[in-house]
Amino acid sequence: MSTEPELEDLPFEELRQRAFHRAEKHLDLGFFTDLFGHMPSMAAIEGEGGDLGAVGGTFIETVRAVREMFGDNPLDPTTEALLRARFATYLREHGQE
Repeated sequence: MSTEPELEDLPFEELRQRAFHRAEKHLDLGFFTDLFGHMPSMAAIEGEGGDLGAVGGTFIETVRAVREMFGDNPLDPTTEALLRARFATYLREHGQE
């Protein structure tokens, strides 16, 4: 029996860091571009005529943009729960390192 806590039970920041680390190590651009669609700030842009499909640039620019979206501002509980589930699912599907 494992003593490792369930992924959803980890602190949000630790779970986010694990998922980001895995995605960066494997150059998983799809993971980072997918996060844009889960962030309230991007939904607001889309509602103003923006295009979530237009996310582009280099891998490094995309990762930097996602990190900036998280910033220091706390997430609302609904968004945090959604992202927590997304990070945990990603780590289960792609493995942890």
